[in-house]
Amino acid sequence: MAEGYSHIVIGAGAVGSAAAYWLSEAGAERVLVLEQFYLVHTLGSSGDHSRIIRRAYHHEAYTRLTDAMFDAWAHVEERSALPVYLRTGGIDLAAAGTHGADELDGYARAMDAAGIGYERLGVDDVRERHPQWRVEDDVVGLSQVDGGILDIRRSVSAHTSLAMAAGVELRPRTRVTGVRLRDRGVTVETADGPIDADHLVVAAASWLGDLMPDLGLRFRLTLSQEQVGYFSGPNLADFAPDRFPIWIHHGEEAVHYGFPVYGEAAVKVARDMRGHFIDSDQRVFVGDDDEPRRLHAFLAQHLPGAAGSLLMSKTCVYDMPADRDFVLDTLPGHPHVAVFNGAGHAGKFASLVGSILADLLTVGATPHDIGAFRLTRPAIVDPDFEPVFRLRAQPA
Repeated sequence: MAEGYSHIVIGAGAVGSAAAYWLSEAGAERVLVLEQFYLVHTLGSSGDHSRIIRRAYHHEAYTRLTDAMFDAWAHVEERSALPVYLRTGGIDLAAAGTHGADELDGYARAMDAAGIGYERLGVDDVRERHPQWRVEDDVVGLSQVDGGILDIRRSVSAHTSLAMAAGVELRPRTRVTGVRLRDRGVTVETADGPIDADHLVVAAASWLGDLMPDLGLRFRLTLSQEQVGYFSGPNLADFAPDRFPIWIHHGEEAVHYGFPVYGEAAVKVARDMRGHFIDSDQRVFVGDDDEPRRLHAFLAQHLPGAAGSLLMSKTCVYDMPADRDFVLDTLPGHPHVAVFNGAGHAGKFASLVGSILADLLTVGATPHDIGAFRLTRPAIVDPDFEPVFRLRAQPA
């Protein structure tokens, strides 16, 4: 082993903390995690209370991983004594004959391929089961019982605490400034000096772009500043988790998603991929005034009981390859270096991804099919690949 560590993990967010924990589970004895901010911070994409967790997905590459995804979270809950998953059920809505309805069909095909059960809903079903919704007569739905809330911040706390208890070393406020690759190791440059390791996990989220030249990665990484709103409506009890599921509304102009009351005394709603594109140094941590107006207008039209006053806004950044699918692979020619990029929708898979990264760097393989997320696919290697930034249904 090079002088230093067996494994370094860059980033202690949802995926980096998970990788650190699962490396310890795999028997790695000298693991170091480098985090530019403080531990369990709120400055990345893991600081809010909730993320949607679901089986309904746009491609079977994801749906086939959901059994293992739920198993990983059950393991973490048992080991940490901290609940992170709350099942509420999930519903997807769209108008018949629209691209949104095609997306629902794509979800159904992906779940069929993975043997996952779901239910198609007509407009009368939607109105009867979910009277909170004000929907047009042409609305159709797709319901899946395992949808729910992943408490993303708790998940980081759980993975971090378990990793610390297992002897993983964590260094907060340590910014990585560069990486030097060797045939059998790496040197990670920091403001405090270089650190050597045999293996490296890069889980830097929207800061990955700063390290891509050193890693030999040249694909286009697009950043979008996203914003959610919490609205303190007049009928919060109607939106309790046992009365109201997580939801995605597939409109022609935008995809909205939201949650029952959780974490705050408010209903959370957002647009997916609002397209406010930024460079890495342009990120902000305070929301703007325009997005809450847009979100309130959506609630007033579709969920009027939740259309109250804005309690708070929160921001995060989507970091996306051109096809908006994960990057989950080892570097070509450097099997001792693993890289993950979540494309703005990875929170629900964080623990499983951490386990896969640990497997890649300890046993050299994973039992899970991650072929769709390799660094050799067209969206990564073809500079002319046309960006696709909505989670569109894939062709049959």
